[in-house]
Amino acid sequence: MYRVVKTYGHERGFSCAFRQWSTDSHCQNLHGYSLGFEITLESKTLDINNWVYDFGKFNFLDQWLKQHFDHTLLIAKDDPEKELLLQLQDKVAQVIILDKISCESFAELTFKFIESELSDYDIDVVSVKVSEHSSNAAIYLGD
Repeated sequence: MYRVVKTYGHERGFSCAFRQWSTDSHCQNLHGYSLGFEITLESKTLDINNWVYDFGKFNFLDQWLKQHFDHTLLIAKDDPEKELLLQLQDKVAQVIILDKISCESFAELTFKFIESELSDYDIDVVSVKVSEHSSNAAIYLGD
């Protein structure tokens, strides 16, 4: 079995703001991070170049991460202040509505996107790790 890891560090600038509206902590307020992403792929075989996957072909993921997590305001679809936050759209924020807000859910969303994009390859997505900073991270391993 072969594994490769593709990393998008915090220095890449996938800076987004969000809030965890249902908590009793200060995380109920808008706050932001430059998120880091670590993707692990696996295959029993290598391609013609002796690679699991060509790192140069991750453009599909670069664009998707940029669209969702680069200078965006992420809002949970069930946020009771959703309408207020949506007023920021096209004025001072690029708003993205998501089913759930958390590093765990960002990892799951990213995992499922990569999995669908690589469905024609003999490759498995092992995990996606999303970190807020060096102390806090969540990993999604699939179903």
